[in-house]
Amino acid sequence: MRETSPPSPAVVVGIDGSHSAVDASLWAVDEAVKRDLPLRLVYAIEPAVGAAADNRSVTHAFTTAEAAVRHAAMAIESLDQPVKIEVEIVQGRPVAALLAASHSAAMVCLGALGLNRASGKQVGSTVSALLARAHCPIAVIRQSGRPMNHPGWVVTEFDKSADSTTVLDHAVSEAQLRKAPLRVLTSWRPGFNDIHDTHASAEGSRQAKATLERSLTRYRLRYPEVEIKAVAVTGSPMNYLARHAESIQLLVLGRHPSDGLSEFTGPGACAALSGLNCSVLISERHSGL
Repeated sequence: MRETSPPSPAVVVGIDGSHSAVDASLWAVDEAVKRDLPLRLVYAIEPAVGAAADNRSVTHAFTTAEAAVRHAAMAIESLDQPVKIEVEIVQGRPVAALLAASHSAAMVCLGALGLNRASGKQVGSTVSALLARAHCPIAVIRQSGRPMNHPGWVVTEFDKSADSTTVLDHAVSEAQLRKAPLRVLTSWRPGFNDIHDTHASAEGSRQAKATLERSLTRYRLRYPEVEIKAVAVTGSPMNYLARHAESIQLLVLGRHPSDGLSEFTGPGACAALSGLNCSVLISERHSGL
């Protein structure tokens, strides 16, 4: 392995020595192979301060970093996939290192349960910082105990926001890559008079689903191998995610999802992500934003 920092495109994985980071690197292999890009393992060594910045501690930090990326690389190689592995060990804070990497990355992947050993900060705080400033999609990967014969759904939301089409494109691509069924949610909020009117509530849900079905027609024609199902959700889509938690493998969102899912991309992303039982992919910003 060679420590490099090339500006070329790659699928980037943040490595911190945790099992969760290795899970993220394994998940990212398919993303790299699909794009015919290298898989770049990035390890950031937190800068030492004061008396801690002696030669012995610096050597130990680099040894720890090399061991962590070597372990991840060996796990990737065991998959026997045609992917090139690159290693980038830098001195600096993880957020700064991953933000820099995001300029040329097709995607940045992190382990959902990762713990930066130098700072002791949960990965959620890193995710919150990256979502505000990263230049590419961010994937937060959680290993699933789901059996191989039931890989789980890819779930996304389709609304009237500017980046909805970009997000849906990404979600369909992920479902195709992972040979998984896709569930596309649309939220419908009944008016005050509809709450106690069963017929009006059912009609509102039917209309919302019919509108979504029309938007999905071209995706079904383009991706006939992907099972795409429209789901009209009354109220917050969080209720749907909670009810079907064991069936979902990946949630694909935009940087600006609906109010019901905004907690995954806002300041409270750390707490929201910890409450999920699936991986989350936050798509890139719409070019017009």
